[in-house]
Amino acid sequence: MLKKLTTMAMLTAVALILFTVEAQIPTLVPIPGIKLGLANIITVYAIFALGPLEALGILLVRVFLGSVFSGAMVTLLYSLAGGLLCWLAMLLPRKILTKQQIWVCGVIGAVCHNLGQTMIAILLFQSLTVAVYLPLLMLSGIITGLFTGLCAQLLVNRLGNR
Repeated sequence: MLKKLTTMAMLTAVALILFTVEAQIPTLVPIPGIKLGLANIITVYAIFALGPLEALGILLVRVFLGSVFSGAMVTLLYSLAGGLLCWLAMLLPRKILTKQQIWVCGVIGAVCHNLGQTMIAILLFQSLTVAVYLPLLMLSGIITGLFTGLCAQLLVNRLGNR
């Protein structure tokens, strides 16, 4: 139990570092919501290496502390909605994918994260006009999700269950 808790704490710290580093990278495109999602590497890894509940714990702590560290608590709403939808969407494929198909969860997770954030934006702005970004967010989610999913797959295959 102590080993698992220590591993979860370490993974949460790594996810926070990735989140903080990514926040310092200038945006490459002028479309709100498009980013690499590097911290999702840890979520995908944790779902496969530790289990869904442990991954959820890491996700929730990372989202909360990331919002506190960034100083923008409105980020909490976006990150929480996106993160929870991402986590939920990865639960079913987790049971049927092999270690060589983990990257698929990265893509599914990124696309669902963008959907969750768009739903929160629609609720906050009380307007469907923000949905105009959805096709570009889906495309970016596929590309960035492929990258983060492949990174998570590499971690699972190299580190295994810790």
